Amino acid sequence: MIILKYLLLIFLGVTAYLAISFKEILISIIFLSIFSIVLTTLYLIHNAPDVALAEAVIGAGLNTAIFMTVISQIRADEDCHCRKDD
Repeated sequence: MIILKYLLLIFLGVTAYLAISFKEILISIIFLSIFSIVLTTLYLIHNAPDVALAEAVIGAGLNTAIFMTVISQIRADEDCHCRKDD
């Protein structure tokens, strides 16, 4: 069990680094979602199911949906402005 904890902590650090290192925003959002899922697993291992449930719902679910919606709206607005300039 200790090996699993350390592997998850290493994977948590790797996903955090990858989330901030990519220039493509959608890939960063995906890595943030993976980060949240790994963190949820760590909370479950440490016997905190209520915190794990909140992290899963808010971190992996709601934040990802909000980020994706905002990015799609920004890209749609950029496309509209580019077409008006032509």
